[in-house]
Amino acid sequence: MDHISPAGAVTPARKPRWYRQLYFWVLTAIVFGILLGWLAPAAGIAMEPIGTTFVNSMKMLIGPIVFLTIVGGIASVADLKKVGMTGLKALTYFQIGTICAMVFGLVAINVFRLGDGVNADAGSIKTSESAAKLIDAGQHQEWWQFLTHIIPNSIVGPFVEGDILQIIFIAVVFGIALNAMGKVGAPVLDGVQRLTAVMFKILGFIMKAAPIGAFGAMAYAVGKFGVSSLTSMGGLIALFYITSILFVVIVLGSVMAFLKLNIFTMIRHLKEEYMLILGTSTAEPALPGLMRKLEHAGVKKETVGLVVPTGYSFNLDGAAIYLSLAALYIAQATNTDLTIGQQLGLLAVMLLTSKGAAGVAGGGFIALTATLTTIGTIPAAGIMLIFGIDKFMSECRALVNFTGNAVATLFIAWWDRTLDADRARRVFAGETVEPMPAEDPVHGDDVTDIDDDLTEYGHHSPRQQPDGEIPTPRHAAGDGPSPSPSADRRPAYSENV
Repeated sequence: MDHISPAGAVTPARKPRWYRQLYFWVLTAIVFGILLGWLAPAAGIAMEPIGTTFVNSMKMLIGPIVFLTIVGGIASVADLKKVGMTGLKALTYFQIGTICAMVFGLVAINVFRLGDGVNADAGSIKTSESAAKLIDAGQHQEWWQFLTHIIPNSIVGPFVEGDILQIIFIAVVFGIALNAMGKVGAPVLDGVQRLTAVMFKILGFIMKAAPIGAFGAMAYAVGKFGVSSLTSMGGLIALFYITSILFVVIVLGSVMAFLKLNIFTMIRHLKEEYMLILGTSTAEPALPGLMRKLEHAGVKKETVGLVVPTGYSFNLDGAAIYLSLAALYIAQATNTDLTIGQQLGLLAVMLLTSKGAAGVAGGGFIALTATLTTIGTIPAAGIMLIFGIDKFMSECRALVNFTGNAVATLFIAWWDRTLDADRARRVFAGETVEPMPAEDPVHGDDVTDIDDDLTEYGHHSPRQQPDGEIPTPRHAAGDGPSPSPSADRRPAYSENV
């Protein structure tokens, strides 16, 4: 990102050396974690607290960041109808994307039929204690529960439990109410914007420990499950990875081509986030970074704040591919014949059950069990056939989910006619561009070489207008329109901050 001098002139930021970039250290840590888990499994398993501590430290920020970003975005816009339309467009796109992903999985497993010849007897399959809990949760998961689950029992509960769906619900209601307050709500909006800056600053601190967290998580995964466990189910894992890659290149790549953007340059631009997901096996720690980078690429803050968090619960392309592949594999392995009509019915049920387990620990297995239980023709105990290799497919699921949400946000921004495609193209290509009007400048004293590539994660010093005046939020000047769209999203910083 550029540095801005006190006079307001934009100068190109110095590109850090390759060995000081965060993604290099995360990738190095992943390699060392694999080696430790492979050569010394006991030592690798002992690294579990390191990985879980880092992931937990990231998860503790997800709820507040999602809440503050959505509230700030909704409360700052002049027309709430646009927010509602953006939400409807996003949900429509999510459903279409999920259907495409599931169809990809169904076609792949019907073509290769990896389950044929397994001849597993569902009645004799032994269920482990951990898997039994997931099966039980799935059997009690109704298709309609994701609708009732959105409304929390308390205001604090969703933040304690990390339930993103419920946090989104609270944030939307709070943002609409704050927007309706007019100038009376200006101090609250100002506080929300200040807290958002603080949260991203904390995130910047935690991100410096990403290599250590990736090392611990990868060492534990390889040490615990071992590379040898891949051999027996290697075909299914390979099919899942190949299907996911084809989905990203063909379907998501076509959406990007429609937007006149290149999916490969976008992936390269998000390399730090991909390394983080690969090391931790979850896409949640990469959510704040995705939001900041999409804003810098020319997507409006309110669009990013609404679409990205919602997509983390409703737009799970990787999980959709996994569900269709796994369900049909279990059916084939247990000699359960399904007609085309039954498979389409299975897909329809998955569209609902996959939402019901969003954000829940073991959500993939819960959604799969809920689907099998609802259909009734495929034995739910058959999930034990793939329970041992689920860990080796979780990274791919998270990577595809993350990519799908990035593409979805760009498409919704285009649909709203708010996407600066030329800026996005230049940013993804690695060109130096001026900061967006709503972005805070980055000063040299605030940044070190290792996080030059991650300056989008944090807000830094407040910015003054060229005439020395301090920007104010929309409501502060009364009920009239604000001077510019960018001013709607700026906090009213004081001289003392």
